[in-house]
Amino acid sequence: MSHSKFEPSQPLILIVDDEKTIRLVLRRAMEREGYRLMEAATGEECLEICQKLMPDIILLDAMMPGIDGFTCCHELKQRLGENCPPILMITVLEDQASVDLAFEVGAMDYITKPIHWAVLRQRVRRIFQSCWVMAELKHQIERERLLTTQLEETNQKLAIANQELQRLALIDGLTQISNRRCFDEYLQEEWKRLKREKLPLSLILCDLDFFKAYNDTYGHQAGDECLKIVACILTKCSRRPADLVARYGGEEFAIILPNTPVEGAMEVAQRARKLIKEKMIIHQGSIVEPYLTLSLGLTTIIPHVEASIDQFIFAADQALYQAKLAGRNRIEVNHLIEGNSQSVTA
Repeated sequence: MSHSKFEPSQPLILIVDDEKTIRLVLRRAMEREGYRLMEAATGEECLEICQKLMPDIILLDAMMPGIDGFTCCHELKQRLGENCPPILMITVLEDQASVDLAFEVGAMDYITKPIHWAVLRQRVRRIFQSCWVMAELKHQIERERLLTTQLEETNQKLAIANQELQRLALIDGLTQISNRRCFDEYLQEEWKRLKREKLPLSLILCDLDFFKAYNDTYGHQAGDECLKIVACILTKCSRRPADLVARYGGEEFAIILPNTPVEGAMEVAQRARKLIKEKMIIHQGSIVEPYLTLSLGLTTIIPHVEASIDQFIFAADQALYQAKLAGRNRIEVNHLIEGNSQSVTA
């Protein structure tokens, strides 16, 4: 038999038998098969060897003085657990109880004395083949487990990346607040919710007064910094988690205030003007103040079937337009209640 059919290295067999002649015959038979051999004369010696050097298979005599083969096999399984080499029990006993005991204590197979050498060679070969198949199966399972873990980690990274992409798709690149797309989606959601709950929804549109003149005077880089400052101030004005501040376009900002009546929206708008004023951002191009100012248009509605989001935004836009016509640096209110509107200047 060519050993290369099994493994490139020579497997190590431990022969355990108290009869020297049997050990010698077994050694010669197994060496002819291309195996490396070790010998032990007692069960105690077998246990000692296996603590130091692990054979690939153990040919274990069942009937030995001292620790017999059954006890030795059981002790090997207890000490080595899953790392215990396969054990082929060699016994003169052929009764069913002895065979059952051999398998019960952990033997992988057994053969009776006198030994039929062709049967022994086939049993040893079969054990090695089974062990190598099991080892390969374990390696395959481990590889698949590793691949599964890597796939899960990759999927988690992809999910995080997708979440980040979705977040970035809703964020204004300059001011790092919500963008127009986010504004549109959120307004749709809150409109539907508040229509069901019959609660008020307020919207503030804000425009920086004479911002073109600001850019012309100080440059676009300074204008960008100014927009960042205003975005930060407006975010501070809307203090509830449900409120949304968005860059509506250019120098325009929008604040969505769910479940907020006109009085509450007016407080937010007035706070925005106050904080902008306190910031005292120099604006020599303005003709209303030497500092940056805001014009704000405000509207409030309880969403209902006959109203639309476009009408709602148009009402806020009209209020903002009126604020500009009236001289800027002010708040105009276009209060929609069941289709009616009114104008209030603050």
